[in-house]
Amino acid sequence: MFDYIFFDLDGTLTDPALGITNSFIHALKYFGIEIPSYEKLCSFIGPPLPETFKTQFGFSEEKASEGVKKYREYFAEKGLLENSVYSGIPELLAELKNKGKKLVVATSKPEEYSVRIIEHFGLSKYFENVCGSKMDETRSKKDEVIAYAIERNNISDKSKILMVGDRKHDILGAKKVGIKSCGVLFGYGSLEELNAAGADFIAENVSQLTNICVF
Repeated sequence: MFDYIFFDLDGTLTDPALGITNSFIHALKYFGIEIPSYEKLCSFIGPPLPETFKTQFGFSEEKASEGVKKYREYFAEKGLLENSVYSGIPELLAELKNKGKKLVVATSKPEEYSVRIIEHFGLSKYFENVCGSKMDETRSKKDEVIAYAIERNNISDKSKILMVGDRKHDILGAKKVGIKSCGVLFGYGSLEELNAAGADFIAENVSQLTNICVF
C-alpha cells in the first residue's frame, strides 16, 4: 500500500529528551526564566522552536529568534548527541528497506543537525535522504517539510506515502499535504493528542508500526 515511509526524527526514531531539555534549560537560564518541570520540558519535543518560545513563554518574534540562538549554543555542542535510538528501530528500518520501501526522514529539526544525528547512529544507510528545516527556521512547519520531502524525492502519487510521527504536528502536517499518517505512542504525544489530530493509524510499539508500514 505504501511505497514511501516518511519518519519524524525526535520521538519517533530517537529519544532526544536529554539533549533537548538541557538545551532549553540553557536558553531559559540566559533569560532568567524559571525552569519548568522535566515533564513540561519534554512536552516541548516536537514543535518548531520559535513556536515553543512564543506560545509557552510569550516571546516576541525577535526574542524567539534570540531564544533559538541560545538553545543552539548548547545543542550544537552537546545536546545533539545526548540522544538514543529507540529499541527496535534499526531492525524496523532494515526490514522495510529489504521489502523495497523507500524511507525518508521528514523533521522540523534543522536538516544540518538531523543529518549529523542520523549518520552518528548509523541509520543513514536506510534512508533515501534526510529532509528538515533550514537553519534560519524557515521550512520548519511540518507540512512545509513534508512538501519539501515529496518534491525532493520526485513523488507524484501522494497516496503511496505514509507519515510516521509522535506529535499532532506530524499528523496535521500530513493531512494538510494530503497524505496518510501514523501516530506512535512510544514518543512524546498521547493517544488523545494523536486521535484528535486525526491520525489514520496508531502504533503502540515498534512491532505494530512494522505491521502498519508493510501493509
